[in-house]
Amino acid sequence: MRPAGLQLEQAPPIAVPFRFFLTAPVFLLVAAVVLAWSGAEAFATRSSPAALALTHLVTLGYMGLVMVGATLQILPVLAGVPVPGVRQVGAVTHLLLVLGTIALAGGFMLAQAVLLQLAAWLLGGAFAVFLFAAGAALARAAVRSETVVGITLASLALAVTVALGLALDAMYAWGRPLPSFALRELHPAWGLAGWAGLLVAGVAYQVVPMFQLTPPYPPGMTRWFPAAVFGLLVAWSAATWRAADSTLAAALGILIAGAYLVFAITTIGLQLQRRRHVPDATLAFWQLGMASLGVACLAWGVRLESTAAPAALEVAIGILVLVGAAVSVIAGMLYKIVPFLGWFHLQAAIGARSAPHVKRFLPDAAQQLHLRVHLLATVFLLAAAWWGGPFVYIAAAALAGSALVQLRNLAVAARFYRSALDRG
Repeated sequence: MRPAGLQLEQAPPIAVPFRFFLTAPVFLLVAAVVLAWSGAEAFATRSSPAALALTHLVTLGYMGLVMVGATLQILPVLAGVPVPGVRQVGAVTHLLLVLGTIALAGGFMLAQAVLLQLAAWLLGGAFAVFLFAAGAALARAAVRSETVVGITLASLALAVTVALGLALDAMYAWGRPLPSFALRELHPAWGLAGWAGLLVAGVAYQVVPMFQLTPPYPPGMTRWFPAAVFGLLVAWSAATWRAADSTLAAALGILIAGAYLVFAITTIGLQLQRRRHVPDATLAFWQLGMASLGVACLAWGVRLESTAAPAALEVAIGILVLVGAAVSVIAGMLYKIVPFLGWFHLQAAIGARSAPHVKRFLPDAAQQLHLRVHLLATVFLLAAAWWGGPFVYIAAAALAGSALVQLRNLAVAARFYRSALDRG
């Protein structure tokens, strides 16, 4: 149960990541309320106020919180060096990220420039603190594994994402002209294919074999995938910036989608070879995420090649990537990482003999319930993208249910940890 090769003694206090993990589902709940409030407007165009608010509630509020918290947790363990001032960095980053996401979503929904201006300062500050601390740890890393390289490139992609996002926010908040309309394409691409995608891939190299008992990823993939995707993103960005290179940009975009398609297929293939064939909700979350990612990559290729693709296709791709892939994989990781962290810290606090088994932190039935409700939310969101009408409100209700079930599950695990610590 104590994985070899990990510097677990370097792990930060459990309150550092738990603060991020427990807050994240609240933003999915807020996104569900915004979806119910805005109705079909949320799917009309990706630049509508409701769509912008929803997108950032999911990407910053849910994905961002979990990914920042997970990075603060796993970086010292994998790289062998602590994040400097991790308690303070975690507290400041969490507060600014929460407040900044609320201000940004509120600014879009209420068309209030002052909220968008406030969001720029809050979010810029949050990511500046986080990236400075993470960069300092990565610069002193004692280990240069494929996962550490993936986290490094993901952090660089995050820096690009933040810079592009601040430029777009300046347009909405202060009326400043964009240097290029390509920023509307570059910002989400660097955030999803860069930061989120590379971080998930880098972490997957460790957690999929360790927690799901699969064979390791092929050495060629772990060695070249992060650098190849990052390089393709740079080349695609340059081609996209120059409107005359649209054919080249489309070709590079297809290559990026193809790379993630290969990653998804490889992950599912490894999971089919796992040593223990016992039903597991976290495995199902990962499989749903990889299947959604694969379908999204294929649909993205169709969109780039077709001049007559329906507008709903782009919305559906966004749902597949954000909710079907990212939210699913994050849920699957949380249901392994949270109990493992609780078990590990209890071992240190009350002794190995007194620490309860890791499976007691959260019953599988509770995870299975979340899986079913989340699957319904994904299906109805896709239906709402294509047909609108009552599917929008059913999707909002299912998304709210998924958020509430996950919030309850994580709170149960946290309470179990606290009660075991008190008893010990």
